[in-house]
Amino acid sequence: MMRLMIGGTLVMAGLAAPASAQLGQVAGRVRNAVDAVDQVKDLIITEQEEMAMGAAISEKLRQKYGVVQNQAVHKYVSLVGHVLAASSTRPALSWTFIVLDTDGVNAFAAPGGYIHITRGALALIRNESELAGVLGHELAHVTQKHTINAIRKSKTLDLGTTALSRSQLLDRVTDAAYESLLENNFDRGDENSSDEIGIQLSNAAGYAPSGLGSFLTKLADRNKDLQERSGVFASHPETKSRLDRLKSQISSKKLTATATVAARYTATITYAPTPVTAVATAAPGAAATPAAPKPGDSRFGLGGLTSRLGGEKTGNQTVASAGSRGVNPDRDAKGGPNPRAVAVTITAADIAAFRQGITG
Repeated sequence: MMRLMIGGTLVMAGLAAPASAQLGQVAGRVRNAVDAVDQVKDLIITEQEEMAMGAAISEKLRQKYGVVQNQAVHKYVSLVGHVLAASSTRPALSWTFIVLDTDGVNAFAAPGGYIHITRGALALIRNESELAGVLGHELAHVTQKHTINAIRKSKTLDLGTTALSRSQLLDRVTDAAYESLLENNFDRGDENSSDEIGIQLSNAAGYAPSGLGSFLTKLADRNKDLQERSGVFASHPETKSRLDRLKSQISSKKLTATATVAARYTATITYAPTPVTAVATAAPGAAATPAAPKPGDSRFGLGGLTSRLGGEKTGNQTVASAGSRGVNPDRDAKGGPNPRAVAVTITAADIAAFRQGITG
């Protein structure tokens, strides 16, 4: 067996055929592999495709962790999120906020405006400014298109050895983006950028920009006995240097908002935090993947795109694991049984009234 690595794509060819035929086959596969890698580097994704990608990733996350079936909680989180999004660079995006039903402390920003936060994270958070800090950070990952850009730069995306149609390529990119989100695989520059943008969004809404740092401090204390970083912000810079950077940015940018809104938060969010040592986990590999699409039924074909933008399918399937990795208490936390999305309606009047509770 002949093996060639091209831009992270493994090309394999048998040696049973005559030498000239073998070389021709290998050369053809190498050309196809190089073409596929170039496709990713040059990939321009439309907003409609970005939304379809985010919907597909969100469906996988919901299947893995389940969804809290509480409309009041979803509306509350959505109101905080929409207040922040109004000051972002993409205020017109169809932002969707989802509370995942797991004790693990985590948050995920899928392309197209799908922001997920876990019940465990809400339990650790103690006021609205901390929630705004976390959501603002995740919003920034979307507005800056960090997930899509990370996949463009990736050298490990499995593209196979044959030419891909656009819909097939987008399917591969979506699957890779999902795995990347599970592993919190943003680079340090993206994380620092999201921190800075997130606290500015919080401040613009009237929230104390120190909320993110307050949450990070509690998270670091919760995880102090872990051997490896876990869950949300797992790939971020070390906590102390990150907190120092946040304080410096708050000072240099003159971010002076002060609202924490603790009473409204604790009146709405009543979950008790679970110690990291008590988080029940599912062994990696225990989860299954949603049924593979039938030929011609790519999620990025016209029919697949329409179905995802019009309403996501749910079922009893769960998402694929990342393989042979070790158990991580937040990433591999067990989820609830119901993946059904909870629909909420947010009006301009709702947002205006909610803002009054921040700024008075």
